[in-house]
Amino acid sequence: QVQLVESGGGLVQAGGSLRLSCAVSGSIFVINVMGWYRQAPGKQRDMVATITKGGSANYADSVKGRFTISRDNAKNTVYLQMNSLKPEDTAVYYCNADLVIVRGTGWKDFWGQGTQVTVSS
Repeated sequence: QVQLVESGGGLVQAGGSLRLSCAVSGSIFVINVMGWYRQAPGKQRDMVATITKGGSANYADSVKGRFTISRDNAKNTVYLQMNSLKPEDTAVYYCNADLVIVRGTGWKDFWGQGTQVTVSS
């Protein structure tokens, strides 16, 4: 059974930093794009950053220059380093992975359970 387990959320003051981690466990053939999304109360879930297997990253405009996404393909893990955090970054952050479980079958989308990030002013 494939699971995405996130860690690293918490409470931090504005200007501070946090690092989120997401490990994909279970029997997997290949992982393509991995990413981080966030959802603030009363708002839709938005993309924060994504990264391909080859390391190409894409960021939401609101986090460019402050957040860095990276991944360790050997560990099936994706990270999000968040610096210069602002109160508007407060949200539940979700990990996402686009993967194939068994060779020859289709791509499937998996989500983590979410981790709360709260930035105080």
